[in-house]
Amino acid sequence: MPGTGLRTQVIMATGSGKSLVAVRSAEELRAGRVLVLVPSLDLLVQTAAAWREGGRTGAALAVCSLRPADAGMPTTTDPAELARLAGPSGQRVTVYATYASLGLGTIEQAHLAGLPGWDLIVVDEAHRTSGRTGKPWAVVHDNTRIPSIRRLYMTATPRIWQDGTEEEGEEGGPGRGGLVASMEDDPAGPFGARCHTLTLAEAIDRGICAPYRVVCVDVSDPGFQAAVLLGADARSDSVRGPRLAALQAALVKAAADQGFRRTLVFHHLTREAEAFAAGLPAVAGRLRAAGGAAGPAYPRTVWADWLCGQHTAVHRRRVLERFAAEDGADKAFLGSVRVLGEGVDTKECDSVFWADVRGSMPDLVQAVGRALRIRPGEGKVASLVVPVLLGPGETAESMLTSRAYGDLARLLEALRAHDTRLVESLAQPQAPSRAWAGGEAVAGTGVRSGARSLLSFSTPRDPALLAAFIRLRVLHPEHENWRRGVEAARIYAARAGDLRVPFAFKVPAGKARTGTEPAAGAWPPGLERFPLGQWIADVRRTHRRGALGRERVAQLDELGMVWSHFDVAYEEGLAAARGWAAEHGHLLPPAEATWRGAPVGVWVKNQRAAARREGPGALPEERREALEAIDASWCPAWEISWQRAFHLTRVHLDAGGGLPLAPGEVVVQGEDLGRWVRTQRLAWERLTWAQRWLLEHTLGVTGASEAERPRPRRTQAEKWAEHLAAARQFHSREQHLRVPRTHVERVGGREVRLGAWIANQRSRSSALAPDRIAALDALGMRWSAHA
Repeated sequence: MPGTGLRTQVIMATGSGKSLVAVRSAEELRAGRVLVLVPSLDLLVQTAAAWREGGRTGAALAVCSLRPADAGMPTTTDPAELARLAGPSGQRVTVYATYASLGLGTIEQAHLAGLPGWDLIVVDEAHRTSGRTGKPWAVVHDNTRIPSIRRLYMTATPRIWQDGTEEEGEEGGPGRGGLVASMEDDPAGPFGARCHTLTLAEAIDRGICAPYRVVCVDVSDPGFQAAVLLGADARSDSVRGPRLAALQAALVKAAADQGFRRTLVFHHLTREAEAFAAGLPAVAGRLRAAGGAAGPAYPRTVWADWLCGQHTAVHRRRVLERFAAEDGADKAFLGSVRVLGEGVDTKECDSVFWADVRGSMPDLVQAVGRALRIRPGEGKVASLVVPVLLGPGETAESMLTSRAYGDLARLLEALRAHDTRLVESLAQPQAPSRAWAGGEAVAGTGVRSGARSLLSFSTPRDPALLAAFIRLRVLHPEHENWRRGVEAARIYAARAGDLRVPFAFKVPAGKARTGTEPAAGAWPPGLERFPLGQWIADVRRTHRRGALGRERVAQLDELGMVWSHFDVAYEEGLAAARGWAAEHGHLLPPAEATWRGAPVGVWVKNQRAAARREGPGALPEERREALEAIDASWCPAWEISWQRAFHLTRVHLDAGGGLPLAPGEVVVQGEDLGRWVRTQRLAWERLTWAQRWLLEHTLGVTGASEAERPRPRRTQAEKWAEHLAAARQFHSREQHLRVPRTHVERVGGREVRLGAWIANQRSRSSALAPDRIAALDALGMRWSAHA
């Protein structure tokens, strides 16, 4: 089992049964301890129910803020309690937790408190742990902090792109096109290799997900256009009010024309969701009264409600149940403000209406998935409805430039995350005879049983214009992101002299200087806050997979691109090594040495270890030559401390100094050269012949003479024999061995503290060898001081 555990990822279309696959995986792996991670409380409750229905037995526990009655199982947010309830290691237990518990560190702290590792971690909606969206939750990938034998990552949307519209960006600036989330198919990556993929097109063909169509409703409302002409702020009540009224009428008309029965309505603002739902029955009544018998069959009864994050989970569940079972009304509409997100079952709805296509791209992608869920054998066609509020003077021919079509572009971009082939096929111009049939652009790829209308408009569209719209306003984020990345890389390389971009580096806004800005001056306005460091990292990963393309590789090669982050780390270490060597005169740093914050001592130590290695992991010849160009003696065959002291002593002599021979005489860069020279002379026989040659011919140092060498230390046996001889001498003269404690006997010119030795032998009599006891007994040894 590798230290990081085993990892794999399953990509399955939304609503196609990821939870059932996860349950079966846990059972077939015989996983006793399972952690299931989901992004929201609603999905936690739903997932737990799906696992129970799928056959998962044993204890269950939720790490969340819900009450046990609402979650359907015991709940906790306390790490110590989690460690107690989810242990011991042999217990069969399933723990359900939200990503918020990762951000708060609850699970990690529980492991520190004694919670055993997991047999399996299931990460649902796993794209949330990747890219820009995954920063707070990246701990799930770290097997040292959250240990598990296996990890199963599951999602319907492994790659999500942010479009280039002028929405609020990550830090309050304008939104820019870029990769928001990406789960790479890389066995060495955090998600592992993909073991199974079920695309949306395949799921639709098999009847697992609903076929879908995008309905674009043109809205030319005089009240809204008049408010725009007055020049009021687009977010003011004077504009938002008429806009809301126009959208209510457009939704009721679309429901009547297209036959929608249950529609989810997505909003960005809570107050608008509440007002929208409250006014829908009256709008339907006015339209029915004004339409007469010849008009569309507007609904007689309308059920409408709304949900937001402030509502309790119990209230949301009750409203969803009423929405699913509202049989007494002709039409049912349920508004949502950032609450019906990943994985939440809404199989009963047959259409989704966007009253406001704002917010993050991941949220929009998940909103698309709400309509694609289907009950077995239901046979519905899901409708994704986008109103186009045309401004003054705008027509259907304004698709390429009008801001009114920005919502449609964002929706198709979100749909692209689910079904890339089909959306991109719309960029291919169709024959006019096909395109104008019923005013619909027809595409058969990815839908069940032949061609269906994928994208329909309330007024006909020129197919060439539609293809250009898809290319320029839907598929452009990737190309725009590339162009901006290359431009930012070019400027960075010109100013910094290289492309060793820190991962966290972003292009600074305006003329404000930051600590990571490569040079003075402002960057071009179109690049503010562009995440160049992350972009470089994404490009490197794509290049490793061989998916970047020769033209793009050539573009970056011209800028001096370093394709491996290991190469970047080496170049940064080499630069630090050069700086340290220039400052100290050699490349023999101690392990704790740093240069401008870079751990140059550890880095050089690692390079030295690689240089001494053979086979895989050995230091390449060009890197060895680069280090030797800094200091030819950077990797000696003996201890680095010896070579450093030798070098400093030679430099001291070359500067006119005398050979230091006594400790403390000369200290350079923390090295006591006198002590070192003395040690070499006394340990001459233990040195290699090469070290002796260097000392003798470079420093003039030779081995110490016998007179200079300290007398060798005597062994304990020799010391005992000397004291015994003193005892025999004392006994021969005094005829007894009653030696006073302070008595000193002279033997062969040496003074021996015989009295103290006799007392020590008496106290250690139980540990003395029999022969030593016998030798002392022969001299009349008294083993007791009072004898």
